[in-house]
Amino acid sequence: MLDRIASLFDFRGSIEYLPDLLKAAVVSVELTLCVMAIGLVVGLIIALMRVSHSRILRVISTVYVEAIRGTPCLLQLFYIYFVLPAFGIRLDPFPAGVVGLAVNYSAYLSEVYRAGIMAVPRGQLEASQALGMSRRLMMRLIILPQAIRVVVPPLGNYFISLFKDTSLVSIISVADLSYVSLKIRSETYRILEVLSAMAAIYWLLGYPQAKLVDWLHRRYKVAE
Repeated sequence: MLDRIASLFDFRGSIEYLPDLLKAAVVSVELTLCVMAIGLVVGLIIALMRVSHSRILRVISTVYVEAIRGTPCLLQLFYIYFVLPAFGIRLDPFPAGVVGLAVNYSAYLSEVYRAGIMAVPRGQLEASQALGMSRRLMMRLIILPQAIRVVVPPLGNYFISLFKDTSLVSIISVADLSYVSLKIRSETYRILEVLSAMAAIYWLLGYPQAKLVDWLHRRYKVAE
Protein backbone atom coordinates (compact mmCIF):
# COMPACT_ATOMS: atom_id res chain seq x y z
CA MET A 1 0.00 0.00 0.00
CA LEU A 2 2.79 2.40 0.92
CA ASP A 3 4.63 1.51 -2.27
CA ARG A 4 1.54 2.32 -4.29
CA ILE A 5 1.16 5.70 -2.56
CA ALA A 6 4.86 6.44 -3.06
CA SER A 7 4.61 5.63 -6.77
CA LEU A 8 1.53 7.82 -7.05
CA PHE A 9 3.38 10.85 -5.69
CA ASP A 10 6.62 10.17 -7.59
CA PHE A 11 7.22 13.29 -9.67
CA ARG A 12 10.68 12.37 -10.90
CA GLY A 13 9.26 11.35 -14.26
CA SER A 14 7.98 14.87 -14.77
CA ILE A 15 11.47 15.96 -15.87
CA GLU A 16 11.08 13.95 -19.07
CA TYR A 17 8.06 15.80 -20.39
CA LEU A 18 8.78 19.19 -18.78
CA PRO A 19 10.36 20.64 -21.98
CA ASP A 20 7.18 19.81 -23.94
CA LEU A 21 5.04 21.46 -21.27
CA LEU A 22 7.19 24.60 -21.30
CA LYS A 23 6.98 24.85 -25.10
CA ALA A 24 3.21 24.51 -24.83
CA ALA A 25 3.17 27.20 -22.14
CA VAL A 26 4.84 29.56 -24.62
CA VAL A 27 1.97 28.88 -27.02
CA SER A 28 -0.52 29.76 -24.27
CA VAL A 29 1.30 33.03 -23.59
CA GLU A 30 1.45 33.90 -27.30
CA LEU A 31 -2.25 33.15 -27.60
CA THR A 32 -3.02 35.36 -24.61
CA LEU A 33 -1.03 38.30 -25.98
CA CYS A 34 -2.55 38.04 -29.46
CA VAL A 35 -6.11 37.81 -28.17
CA MET A 36 -5.67 40.65 -25.68
CA ALA A 37 -4.12 42.95 -28.29
CA ILE A 38 -7.03 42.35 -30.66
CA GLY A 39 -9.64 42.43 -27.91
CA LEU A 40 -8.46 45.79 -26.56
CA VAL A 41 -8.75 47.44 -29.97
CA VAL A 42 -12.00 45.79 -31.07
CA GLY A 43 -13.52 46.25 -27.61
CA LEU A 44 -12.81 49.99 -27.73
CA ILE A 45 -14.38 50.28 -31.17
CA ILE A 46 -17.51 48.46 -29.99
CA ALA A 47 -17.70 50.64 -26.87
CA LEU A 48 -17.51 53.80 -29.01
CA MET A 49 -20.26 52.39 -31.22
CA ARG A 50 -22.45 51.79 -28.15
CA VAL A 51 -22.15 55.38 -26.99
CA SER A 52 -22.47 56.79 -30.49
CA HIS A 53 -25.27 59.13 -31.52
CA SER A 54 -25.98 56.80 -34.45
CA ARG A 55 -28.86 54.47 -33.65
CA ILE A 56 -27.69 51.96 -36.26
CA LEU A 57 -24.23 51.69 -34.68
CA ARG A 58 -25.76 51.35 -31.22
CA VAL A 59 -28.09 48.56 -32.37
CA ILE A 60 -25.33 46.65 -34.20
CA SER A 61 -22.91 46.84 -31.27
CA THR A 62 -25.60 45.97 -28.71
CA VAL A 63 -26.70 42.90 -30.68
CA TYR A 64 -23.08 41.81 -30.98
CA VAL A 65 -22.35 42.20 -27.26
CA GLU A 66 -25.55 40.50 -26.14
CA ALA A 67 -25.13 37.62 -28.60
CA ILE A 68 -21.55 36.94 -27.53
CA ARG A 69 -22.21 37.29 -23.81
CA GLY A 70 -25.28 35.08 -24.11
CA THR A 71 -23.46 32.09 -25.62
CA PRO A 72 -20.56 29.98 -24.27
CA CYS A 73 -17.06 30.72 -25.48
CA LEU A 74 -16.62 27.03 -26.25
CA LEU A 75 -19.58 27.15 -28.64
CA GLN A 76 -18.09 30.17 -30.37
CA LEU A 77 -14.81 28.30 -30.85
CA PHE A 78 -16.68 25.31 -32.28
CA TYR A 79 -18.60 27.56 -34.63
CA ILE A 80 -15.46 29.29 -35.95
CA TYR A 81 -13.46 26.08 -36.36
CA PHE A 82 -16.13 23.62 -37.52
CA VAL A 83 -18.97 25.69 -39.03
CA LEU A 84 -17.17 28.46 -40.93
CA PRO A 85 -15.45 25.93 -43.29
CA ALA A 86 -18.93 25.15 -44.65
CA PHE A 87 -18.99 28.77 -45.88
CA GLY A 88 -15.50 28.57 -47.37
CA ILE A 89 -13.71 30.12 -44.39
CA ARG A 90 -11.16 27.63 -43.09
CA LEU A 91 -8.75 28.57 -40.29
CA ASP A 92 -5.89 26.60 -38.77
CA PRO A 93 -6.27 25.77 -35.06
CA PHE A 94 -4.15 28.63 -33.69
CA PRO A 95 -5.74 31.43 -35.77
CA ALA A 96 -9.19 29.95 -35.05
CA GLY A 97 -8.40 30.02 -31.33
CA VAL A 98 -7.23 33.63 -31.55
CA VAL A 99 -10.33 34.72 -33.46
CA GLY A 100 -12.70 32.81 -31.17
CA LEU A 101 -11.28 34.17 -27.94
CA ALA A 102 -10.89 37.67 -29.39
CA VAL A 103 -14.55 37.70 -30.45
CA ASN A 104 -15.56 36.61 -26.96
CA TYR A 105 -13.33 38.93 -24.97
CA SER A 106 -13.91 41.98 -27.15
CA ALA A 107 -17.57 41.91 -26.11
CA TYR A 108 -16.69 41.90 -22.42
CA LEU A 109 -13.90 44.44 -22.77
CA SER A 110 -16.24 46.77 -24.62
CA GLU A 111 -18.46 46.89 -21.54
CA VAL A 112 -15.44 47.76 -19.39
CA TYR A 113 -14.57 50.60 -21.75
CA ARG A 114 -18.19 51.78 -21.84
CA ALA A 115 -18.36 51.84 -18.04
CA GLY A 116 -15.19 53.95 -17.98
CA ILE A 117 -16.59 56.36 -20.54
CA MET A 118 -19.86 56.71 -18.65
CA ALA A 119 -17.91 57.37 -15.43
CA VAL A 120 -16.52 60.67 -16.75
CA PRO A 121 -18.41 63.49 -14.97
CA ARG A 122 -21.09 65.03 -17.15
CA GLY A 123 -19.96 68.52 -16.14
CA GLN A 124 -16.73 68.04 -18.06
CA LEU A 125 -18.67 67.05 -21.16
CA GLU A 126 -20.83 70.14 -20.90
CA ALA A 127 -17.74 72.33 -20.40
CA SER A 128 -16.14 70.80 -23.51
CA GLN A 129 -19.27 71.46 -25.53
CA ALA A 130 -19.33 75.04 -24.25
CA LEU A 131 -15.79 75.47 -25.60
CA GLY A 132 -17.03 74.40 -29.00
CA MET A 133 -15.26 71.04 -29.13
CA SER A 134 -16.55 68.49 -31.60
CA ARG A 135 -17.67 65.14 -30.21
CA ARG A 136 -14.66 63.42 -31.78
CA LEU A 137 -12.20 65.90 -30.27
CA MET A 138 -13.93 65.75 -26.91
CA MET A 139 -13.75 61.96 -26.94
CA ARG A 140 -10.04 62.00 -27.81
CA LEU A 141 -8.86 64.74 -25.44
CA ILE A 142 -11.28 64.66 -22.52
CA ILE A 143 -13.22 61.42 -22.21
CA LEU A 144 -10.86 58.62 -23.26
CA PRO A 145 -7.82 59.75 -21.21
CA GLN A 146 -9.95 59.76 -18.05
CA ALA A 147 -11.78 56.56 -18.96
CA ILE A 148 -8.51 54.67 -19.49
CA ARG A 149 -7.44 55.40 -15.92
CA VAL A 150 -10.69 53.92 -14.67
CA VAL A 151 -10.59 50.77 -16.80
CA VAL A 152 -6.94 49.76 -16.40
CA PRO A 153 -7.43 47.64 -13.22
CA PRO A 154 -10.45 45.66 -14.56
CA LEU A 155 -8.64 45.16 -17.86
CA GLY A 156 -5.82 43.56 -15.86
CA ASN A 157 -8.32 41.17 -14.29
CA TYR A 158 -9.56 40.17 -17.73
CA PHE A 159 -5.98 39.55 -18.84
CA ILE A 160 -5.55 37.01 -16.03
CA SER A 161 -8.87 35.36 -16.88
CA LEU A 162 -7.89 35.20 -20.54
CA PHE A 163 -4.63 33.42 -19.76
CA LYS A 164 -6.57 30.68 -17.99
CA ASP A 165 -9.32 30.58 -20.62
CA THR A 166 -6.79 29.81 -23.34
CA SER A 167 -7.12 26.23 -22.13
CA LEU A 168 -10.43 26.13 -24.02
CA VAL A 169 -8.64 26.12 -27.38
CA SER A 170 -7.28 22.66 -26.63
CA ILE A 171 -10.68 21.41 -27.77
CA ILE A 172 -9.85 22.49 -31.35
CA SER A 173 -6.36 20.94 -31.23
CA VAL A 174 -4.29 24.03 -30.50
CA ALA A 175 -1.06 22.72 -28.94
CA ASP A 176 -1.29 24.88 -25.84
CA LEU A 177 -0.43 23.87 -22.30
CA SER A 178 -3.72 22.07 -21.66
CA TYR A 179 -3.69 20.17 -24.95
CA VAL A 180 -0.11 18.95 -24.56
CA SER A 181 -0.65 18.07 -20.90
CA LEU A 182 -3.70 15.96 -21.66
CA LYS A 183 -1.90 14.31 -24.55
CA ILE A 184 1.04 13.37 -22.31
CA ARG A 185 -1.40 12.12 -19.67
CA SER A 186 -3.10 9.82 -22.18
CA GLU A 187 0.27 8.46 -23.34
CA THR A 188 1.91 7.97 -19.93
CA TYR A 189 -1.11 7.41 -17.67
CA ARG A 190 0.62 9.62 -15.10
CA ILE A 191 -2.45 11.66 -14.31
CA LEU A 192 -1.36 13.19 -11.01
CA GLU A 193 2.13 14.11 -12.21
CA VAL A 194 1.05 15.68 -15.48
CA LEU A 195 -1.93 17.62 -14.14
CA SER A 196 0.08 18.84 -11.15
CA ALA A 197 2.89 20.00 -13.43
CA MET A 198 0.33 21.77 -15.63
CA ALA A 199 -1.23 23.47 -12.60
CA ALA A 200 2.20 24.55 -11.35
CA ILE A 201 3.10 26.13 -14.69
CA TYR A 202 -0.23 27.96 -14.90
CA TRP A 203 0.27 29.26 -11.37
CA LEU A 204 3.88 30.32 -11.93
CA LEU A 205 2.89 32.25 -15.04
CA GLY A 206 -0.31 33.66 -13.56
CA TYR A 207 1.02 34.76 -10.19
CA PRO A 208 3.13 37.68 -11.51
CA GLN A 209 0.11 38.83 -13.52
CA ALA A 210 -2.05 38.77 -10.38
CA LYS A 211 0.52 40.81 -8.44
CA LEU A 212 0.69 43.33 -11.28
CA VAL A 213 -3.08 43.71 -11.21
CA ASP A 214 -2.96 44.20 -7.42
CA TRP A 215 -0.41 46.97 -7.94
CA LEU A 216 -2.60 48.59 -10.60
CA HIS A 217 -5.56 48.55 -8.22
CA ARG A 218 -3.49 50.26 -5.51
CA ARG A 219 -1.89 52.68 -7.95
CA TYR A 220 -5.10 53.93 -9.48
CA LYS A 221 -6.98 53.91 -6.21
CA VAL A 222 -4.36 56.27 -4.81
CA ALA A 223 -4.46 58.33 -7.98
CA GLU A 224 -8.19 58.82 -7.58
